[in-house]
Parts: sequence; C-alpha cells; structure tokens
Amino acid sequence: MTSTRTSTRRHDREILALALPAFGALVAEPLFLMVDSAIVGHLGTAQLAGLGVAAALLQTAVHVFVFLAYATTAAVSRRVGAGDLPAAIRQGMDGIWLALLLGAVVIAVVLSAAPALVDLFGASATASPHAVTYLRISSLGIPAMLVVLAATGVLRGLQDTRTPLYVAIGGFTANAVLNLLLVYGLGFGVAGSAWGTVIAQFAMAAAYLVVVVKGARRHGASLRPDAAGIRACAQAGVPLLVRTLSLRAVLLIATAIAARFGDADIAAHQITLTIWSLLAFALDAIAIAGQAIIGRYLGAGDEKGARAACRRMVQWGVVSGVVLGVAVAASRPLVMPLFTSDATVHAQLSTVLLVVAVTQPLAGVVFVLDGVLMGAGDGPYLAGAMLVTLALFAPAALLVPAWGGGLTALWWMIAGLMMTVRLVTLWLRARSGRWIVTGAVRA
Repeated sequence: MTSTRTSTRRHDREILALALPAFGALVAEPLFLMVDSAIVGHLGTAQLAGLGVAAALLQTAVHVFVFLAYATTAAVSRRVGAGDLPAAIRQGMDGIWLALLLGAVVIAVVLSAAPALVDLFGASATASPHAVTYLRISSLGIPAMLVVLAATGVLRGLQDTRTPLYVAIGGFTANAVLNLLLVYGLGFGVAGSAWGTVIAQFAMAAAYLVVVVKGARRHGASLRPDAAGIRACAQAGVPLLVRTLSLRAVLLIATAIAARFGDADIAAHQITLTIWSLLAFALDAIAIAGQAIIGRYLGAGDEKGARAACRRMVQWGVVSGVVLGVAVAASRPLVMPLFTSDATVHAQLSTVLLVVAVTQPLAGVVFVLDGVLMGAGDGPYLAGAMLVTLALFAPAALLVPAWGGGLTALWWMIAGLMMTVRLVTLWLRARSGRWIVTGAVRA
C-alpha cells in the first residue's frame, strides 16, 4: 500500500511539474491574436475584418504542422528514457531542420496565393487589401513559428515545459510592445501589426535555438542537417498530420452547418467554440505531460511504469473534466455577457454551454489517452481512429438540420458523439496494450 501511494505521489508530481507550465505556454499562444485584434480594432472595422481573415488562414497554415511538436516530443522523450541525451538532441535537431524546410515551402505558397486565399474566404472589398497585406507579411514568420513548434517538442521531450512558458511570456510581451510601437507610434497600420508579430516570432525561435544549441554542444550532438533523420521525422509526422486534418474537418463541417441556422446560432456557435477551445488548452496540458512521461518510460523499457502513469493520468483527466464542467455550468450567467448582449444569443448559449459542461469529463479522458498514444509514437493508429471519427460524425451532423435539430443538437454531435467515438477507439487501444513498444526508437 505504501509503495502504491509513493508511486502515485511521484506520478502526480511529474504530471503537475510538466502540465502547469505547459498550460501557461498554451494559453499565451492565443493571446498573440487577441493583442493584434485589440490594437488593430482601433484602426477601423475594415482593418479588423482583414486581420480576422488573414489570422484564420495563417493559423491554419501553421497548425496543420503541429505534429512537429507532438512527434518530436515522443521521439526525444524515448531517447531520454534510454539515457542517450546526445541522440535525443540530435533527434530534436532533425525536427527543427524539417520545420525550416516546411516553412520555406509554405512561405512560397502563401506569398503567391495570398489574394486568391483571401478571396476564397469571402473577404469584403474593403477588408481584402488589409487581409492580403497582413497575410503576406506575417507569412514571413512562418518558418519561425514552425521552429517554435519543433523546439517546443524538443524541450518537452527533455521533460522541460518551463522554458517554453518563459519564451511564450517573453514573446507575448514583445509582440504587444512592437504592435503598439509600429501600428501607432510609427503609423504603419495593419502592416505594423504583422511586422510586430513576425519579429516576436523570430525572437522566440532564436531563444529556443540558443537553448537547444547549448544543449547540443554540452552533450556533443551534431547540429548539421541529416537527410535520413529529417526523412524519419517527416514519416513519423504524416499520420499525425492526417489526424489533425481530420479533426479540422470535423470543426469546419460543424461551423458550416451552424451557419445555416441563422446569425444568432452562428454567433452562439463561435462563442461556444471559443470556450471549448480554452477548456481544451487546460486538458491538453495534461496530454502534453502524458506525451513526455510515457515516451520516457517506454524509452527506459519500463512497461509497468508506463501503464501506471497512463492510469494515473486518466484519473487526472476525469477529475479535471468534472472540475471544468462544473465551472462552465456555474459561470454561464457571468460568461455570456462578456461576449454579447444579444438576448437571443444568450438563450442559445445557455443550453449549448450545458452540453459542453456535461461532456467535459469525457473530453478529459479523450485528451489524456490521445497524449498517451502520442507519447508512445502510436501515430498510425491515431490517424485511423480520427478518420473513423470523421466518417461517423460527418453524416450524423449533416442530418441534424434535416431532422429539424438546432444548435444544441449539433453540439451533442460535437461534444457527445464525436468525443464518444474518440473515447471508444482510444480506450480500446489503451486496454489492448499494443501501444506499449519499449526501446529508444519505436520499431
């Protein structure tokens, strides 16, 4: 009994030590856009609308490559568990080189296709020039953004989530100061906001590189690009890319359906999606801890430790989900006026947020198991599971309007059906034990 309690406390300390700083870094990310929106919003409605379109395109271009963080975390933590720090850092450098290559490709695409992409998003004639300006300038920072993703994965794999938190805080502060200076002090308008973000992103990437390079020199790891290593990183990332695109498709389908219901419904949907995303950051912090911890245990060949950590993190997921669900349900009267004063939207939100609240414990387990399997390097299974989820969700969601359902029914599809399917597929995999593959490299 004493041994079990000691083990539980050890897991709790590890989870907290990694999850709390990870949560801070995750929350800092959307604050970049909030600062840009607050500053640009005072320039005019057209400028703000242009920023909104450009930011959505930019986030999509960057977030589809989030596998740079996830795959790198799993690979590096395995090497750490195996006691081979030089190889761990070498693995991380391969991810960073891949980020630079992908960034160069994305820049070329976005710079040439910016006007067409903005038109495709349906920007108005007044907003379109601002959107194109912001998108083209901000695209120059994409390599830095991707390096930040990969380097974050390196440090998480090294069991360090504090440095990403400090870098995120520094980047957020620099972004805010630069935006104010360039937009208002020098009168650069929307372009100033974009340049401020680019400079802040490159500063963050530089800070990460300094940390990683110091670690590489300390442990004698090579910094040169290795074609085989970069190719291996890309291959490991493909299944996670499929998973991310499938999840994005689910959210796009849901938004397209909500738009058919009317202005009040789509407004309530967007507010709910914003709150849901914020809750996801809290749960994702535990998942990030799971990626790092599970990878380390498997790299060390400790199957028993990996199973015990998985069980404890699932318990954390359930408890966190219950706490968040109660908080959402209780705070609805206070939260809704922060977003809108429209009584019709409030009526929709009141019910839909209850759906979100009730399903948070479910989401807590899903996020944790997702992180566990990512930490195990089980990307192909995650890709297949998410494709199954998309295949079941899409027809069910599309039938909601045909059956006379509204926004509440749609959110039962999102937070209920979609998350239940994910829970079943992930739980079956976790129970099977097939994700447990020990060693410095997943064979």
